[in-house]
Formats: sequence, structure tokens, C-alpha cells
Amino acid sequence: MLKQRILTALILAPLVIAGIFYLPLAGFIAVMTLVTLVGCWEWSGFVHGKNNVLTTIILAMSLPLPALVAMAMAGQSLSLVELANHTVSQAVLVIGAIWWGIATALTLSYPRSAQAWQSSTVFKLVSGMLTLMPFLWSVSLLKMAQGSSAWLGAQLVLFVCLLVWAADSGAYFSGKSFGKHKMAPKVSPNKTIEGLFGGALLAMLVGWGAATWFQLPVNNWPVFLGVIAITVVISVLGDLVESMFKRVANIKDSGAILPGHGGILDRIDSLTAAFPIFALLYLGLMG
Repeated sequence: MLKQRILTALILAPLVIAGIFYLPLAGFIAVMTLVTLVGCWEWSGFVHGKNNVLTTIILAMSLPLPALVAMAMAGQSLSLVELANHTVSQAVLVIGAIWWGIATALTLSYPRSAQAWQSSTVFKLVSGMLTLMPFLWSVSLLKMAQGSSAWLGAQLVLFVCLLVWAADSGAYFSGKSFGKHKMAPKVSPNKTIEGLFGGALLAMLVGWGAATWFQLPVNNWPVFLGVIAITVVISVLGDLVESMFKRVANIKDSGAILPGHGGILDRIDSLTAAFPIFALLYLGLMG
């Protein structure tokens, strides 16, 4: 299983990085939309305990597809200030941030909190919408960013990915070495507070290095490092939120599309939380 996971990661990582940098905006949005639609299909399993076509369609209808198609067709690029002052975008990102605040509270109080919603199809359906819609919007929004570097949008997208990958790696190794205090033992017994701190520390180091290398626009380094820390913490909770929904649905993996890794949601769960939070905070600093 471990060899299969490593092999899949070695194949996927270069493809992901190449897609981020070399796909035109229309192609990038199309690929991310496809990924999110697969996520809708997998989330339908959380709602019913098995995949459901009608639920997938309802989830897909919540995605901002008309706006994304319009942006893709226009090949639109905007400055960071324009993105920060885009009213609709800010509204979507704020909605995403509110959802992750609620989801965090539900996860940390699980299983007691599940008594109020585990039988509610509507709640689980809306939860899927609030997880996937801000993710697709925020990753597309960052890709559109235009600046002194022709690659700025792609650099921002990869930057968030690097934060999440570093946080996952740091949490794994520090948790194995020093982990004693469980974060949410009823949801994910292996995640520890020590792992969270280790992951956050490595992500901040990687974030500092990547931001310097990419020459990302940073007005205030201490505040920017705070943005990284918040993004990382929320990304870890994104993983826990998906684990919570899988436990309620009695599902081990969201799917089987990626050998050794499970489904698409099993791979992007942290990213679904990290992208809207980072986009909201970072663009807020630049606006």
C-alpha cells in the first residue's frame, strides 16, 4: 500500500505542477471543475452512504459554473487589488470562511455534535456545497492573479499546495516522534496537537522560502506568516471534517479513483479548506 501511495504521488505531483503553470486559464478552470465534479460525486456518498446521481447533480448546480465559464472564455486576469475588491468573490470567500468556522466547531465537538445533523440529508448536502463551491472559486480566483511576474497566479496556487503538503509531512513526522495529545480522537485518532504544531512550523518555513523564491507581493511579513499559520491550521481541520463525514456515513475512503490514496476528496480535503481561507486573508492584505 505504501509503495502504491508513493508511486501515485510521484506520478501526480509533476502533472499537478505542470497543469498549474502551463495550462491556460480556460484549461485550468476546466480541469479544476472536473476535479470538483468528481468531488460532488464522492460527497454524495457522505449524504446517503453510497453514491447518488441526483445528489451529485444538486451539488454540481451549486458551483459557480456560468461565472467560471465567462472568466475562462475571456481569459481574464486581474491585479491583486482588483481581486481583493471584487464584491462577489469576497462574498464567496467569506461564506467559505464562515463554513469552516462552523465545521471546525462541529468536528472538535464530535460525536456529540453529530446528534443534531447526522440524520439530516439537507445539512450534509449544504455542507458539501459550502465545502466545494468556495474551493473551486478561490483556486480559480488565485490563478487569475496578475502582477509583476507573468506566473503570479500559478505561483499563488502552487504556494497554497506547498503549504498543505508541508503541513501534512511535518504533522506526520512530528506526530510520530512527539505526538501525545490527540486533537480529535473520535474523528481521527492519529492526529495530535504536537503534529499540528510541527506541521505548522514546517509549513511556515516552506512558505517563507517559497514566497521569497517566487517574489510574492508581501506588505507585512509578520502578518503574512500569520496568514500561513491560520491557513495551515484550517487545512488540517479540513482533513478532519472530511473524516467526520466519512465516519457518520460509515465510509473508509471517499472513492477509489487514486490507487493507494482513495478518492479525490481524500487528496484535496485539506486544500478545500486552505484555498478559500488563504485567498480571503491574502487578498484582504493586498486590497
